[in-house]
Amino acid sequence: MRKYLIVLVAFIAITACNRQQDLAMKSADKDYILKVANENFENKKWTNALALYERLSNLVAGTDDAPNVVYNSAYANYYDKNYKLAGHQFKNFSVTFPQDPRAEDAAYMSALCFYEGSMDYNLDQTSTELAINELQNFLNNYPNSEKSKNINTLIDELTYKLEFKAYENARQYYKMADYKAANVAFENVLFDFPSTKLAPKIHDFILRSKYELAVNSVYDLKKDRIENALAYTKQVEREYAGSENAKTAVELREKLAKEKEAFLELEKKVEERKKELQDRQKAEEARLNAERDQQQAEKKAGQIARDSAAQATPPPAATFNIGK
Repeated sequence: MRKYLIVLVAFIAITACNRQQDLAMKSADKDYILKVANENFENKKWTNALALYERLSNLVAGTDDAPNVVYNSAYANYYDKNYKLAGHQFKNFSVTFPQDPRAEDAAYMSALCFYEGSMDYNLDQTSTELAINELQNFLNNYPNSEKSKNINTLIDELTYKLEFKAYENARQYYKMADYKAANVAFENVLFDFPSTKLAPKIHDFILRSKYELAVNSVYDLKKDRIENALAYTKQVEREYAGSENAKTAVELREKLAKEKEAFLELEKKVEERKKELQDRQKAEEARLNAERDQQQAEKKAGQIARDSAAQATPPPAATFNIGK
């Protein structure tokens, strides 16, 4: 029996609340709407509270109730996980009511909402960049605030998300065996995030990318790429002395040294073959030039003979036609 009474009381309470919500939604009485909205807010009925606060936005404009409506609406959206909207509302509150004692809290919550709205690393990171800017703005505006203590931690977390996205994009190039693009992409990560915690992994991938690029390079670029990769192995070994990175650098350097030796042998043969071809080409050119000179000499001698014969032959006697 007691169980049924509890259910009945709950049903009556819900019905009464719903009826009160309906009345408030249809009412033109600002004070009544505000009363019901605040009750919903206190009872954590965020959707109902937001519906009424939205109705109140024009009714309380310019009155003493306006700050409370904006502030509570922002928190209701935050608790309802509407972070983007809540962030804009908190920011609007801190800008519109800078003298309000809650302005600092609103500025902090605005930054926190942008942080909460940051997308996963594999999605577009515009929201993450915006969140970092908002958090930094709070630090700049409230450097001595108690709320600033965890801001740097949040910024570091978001920055790492950007680093990891860039790192993963570069790693995709490596996985596709596009070692030239991978090398450039990994170096860009180091340039954009010089303090990244991913530096050891990035240097390892750059090392391997340079190695693969050198080993699989075309002939004309191979020598320079081998030298570049060898130099990088020494840099990694020096910067990561005693680590797995250094061990990998030494192993790859030994392979590159053998690759260089083989290439120098090939280069020597290529140069010898090239010289042989050049010598043959020069010999052929000399033969052709000799034939051409001989032909020209013979042609000239023939012309001289013809000219001499023409000079030695007397002109024909003159003939006259005697008319009858």
